[in-house]
Amino acid sequence: MLFLYIRERWAWIVFFILLLLIMNVLFYLDIGLSGISIGYFNLIVIFLFLSFFGWRYFKETAQFKNFLGNVFENNNLSDLNAENLSPYQRKYMEHFIRILEKKEALLNETKIRVLEDTEDVLAWVHEMKTPLTAMKLMVEQVEDLKIQQKIEKEWVRINYLLDQQLHNTRLATIEKDNRFEIVELKSVVYKEIKDFQSWCMEKGLGFQIDGLEQEVITDRKWLSFIIRQVLSNAIKYSYENTEIHLFTEIDDKEHLLLHIQDHGIGIPVEDISRIFQKSFTGTVGRESFQSTGMGLFLANDAAKKLGIKIIVESKVNEGSIFTLQFPNKNEYQEILGR
Repeated sequence: MLFLYIRERWAWIVFFILLLLIMNVLFYLDIGLSGISIGYFNLIVIFLFLSFFGWRYFKETAQFKNFLGNVFENNNLSDLNAENLSPYQRKYMEHFIRILEKKEALLNETKIRVLEDTEDVLAWVHEMKTPLTAMKLMVEQVEDLKIQQKIEKEWVRINYLLDQQLHNTRLATIEKDNRFEIVELKSVVYKEIKDFQSWCMEKGLGFQIDGLEQEVITDRKWLSFIIRQVLSNAIKYSYENTEIHLFTEIDDKEHLLLHIQDHGIGIPVEDISRIFQKSFTGTVGRESFQSTGMGLFLANDAAKKLGIKIIVESKVNEGSIFTLQFPNKNEYQEILGR
């Protein structure tokens, strides 16, 4: 703080040094002042200047610290105590408060606008659910099986994207929305596979499921969403007439691992570190109009808030393995204590 204050008051110091030099020159040139000790005079003047400089340093830094303390402790800026500040500093503070109040008002307006937009999106999504349900009933009445499967596939995609938008809107308030409970993996996985049934049938995809009897403590709805996004990617990029393998294991640190393995086009090495970035579609995604780059981003964001880690291994033209690493018992306690 002292060095900063010296830099702030360098003009004072330069002025004092110049003034002292001029007075020394006058003492040297003026014969009438020859009887005065120049060294003694310089010593007295320097002492007085340093005393004044030190007094101003402690006074102004105390005022500054008092002002900063009031700013951080007082939520209402207009109630700040300015008695200890100089008139010039008070003018600074008044201008500072006016700027902050304008920014605060703008921030509140933005928050209200975002909240209104969020409510509008949620209302729109719920409104769309009604015609989608009616469409589902109409699709089931189509007699031609091939046409029914094609229409149902497109219905699944619309429903999937709508669900993605719904969870994207709710993701910011996931802490208020989640409810931790004991969840059986098999029930969640089977439900998600059933929802993608028509899409899988069209591509000739099958599922091999091993050891999903384990239970985890998590939020059922958000876990379903995460698995849905990963399964969707596995189905989308799998080769036709192949199998998607789902199995579990326990690692050395007692984490339960859920593996979702596909046999498809895979992910290039340079894209793996970026697949969880928002709107990133990658090399493969640019070749497909179906890719939005949002699914894995939302899944990873939701997983982090549930304490789940998503690990990816992939080889081009061989396929990918997405692993959901669930927290162990100790880590669950930390999550529940947030």
